[in-house]
Amino acid sequence: MKAVLPVAGFGTRMRPHTWSRPKPLLNVAGKPVLAHALDKLVEVGVDEVVFITGWLGDQIRDYVDGEYSFTSHYVEQKTLEGQAHALYLAREHLVGPCLIIFVDTLFDADLAQLESNSSDGVIFVKEIDDPRPFGVVVEEEGRVTRYIEKPEGFEHRKTTVGVFYVREGRQLVSAVEHLLKHDIRTKGEYYLADAFNVMIQEGAYVTSRPVFFWEDCGQPDTILQANRYLLEHGHARSGEGGRNALLVPPVHIADGVEIENAVVGPHVTLGAGVSVKDSVVRDAIIEDGTCVEGLLLEHSLLGRNVIARGCVRQLNVGDDGVLDMP
Repeated sequence: MKAVLPVAGFGTRMRPHTWSRPKPLLNVAGKPVLAHALDKLVEVGVDEVVFITGWLGDQIRDYVDGEYSFTSHYVEQKTLEGQAHALYLAREHLVGPCLIIFVDTLFDADLAQLESNSSDGVIFVKEIDDPRPFGVVVEEEGRVTRYIEKPEGFEHRKTTVGVFYVREGRQLVSAVEHLLKHDIRTKGEYYLADAFNVMIQEGAYVTSRPVFFWEDCGQPDTILQANRYLLEHGHARSGEGGRNALLVPPVHIADGVEIENAVVGPHVTLGAGVSVKDSVVRDAIIEDGTCVEGLLLEHSLLGRNVIARGCVRQLNVGDDGVLDMP
């Protein structure tokens, strides 16, 4: 089984951080969002991965090639015309069993069961209260009969989480070709939902499977929420502490962090080389090389090599920012 990861988006909801990095490389609980997905692929024995890149795609390639031993392929999506369009660009690789993961989502699911799955397609879902910003599946007698992107109501709550499986990738490619030939778009884009609907209409047997955990990492509030969950579920790391420092678990403290006269935690991730002095920090992600001094900081995201001094409570600062308040 191979995996296909579309990672071409601009990440506009996560700016200013995504001006200098693609969204999949933002840090959550000690490693990039992308790494959380790739580590799951290692666990289930996937050894070939196709990345559909775009904005700052060279950074994706450099990270993957430096950290993983997958057989990796890179396809560039120069114009963002939707999910299905992105997959079509990688059509030469979509042969046989394929797992498709949109990596702005963190999830926990049983992927190993796909090896014995007999369905033509599997859509991973989680039932939520308000599915309207996402996609949902409609089922009859255990079979998916329709996939609705961004429903207007609350009738169907099994929400798609950005993880899909097809037993034969060429069947999905054929469905996408149908969309392109007949210019079938949703809100101006070629959606994966419409491709699955074509497969279903042509007789494909599609089922859904639940995930145990799902968090969208597409905006500041949700990436902090994902950080909290992961730190509480096996991704905490206390590090070396510091001088006159109190660590309130769970936290993830990378190597080379300096903490002095400070309280850090709960739910804080500190990247390599971070300095925290004379401060109280909780519910925050602070990335490599950043200096925090004299701050009461919470519900905040600080990029790499930021300098932040002063008495403030909440910040969202991208890489190389400077905030010095009297």
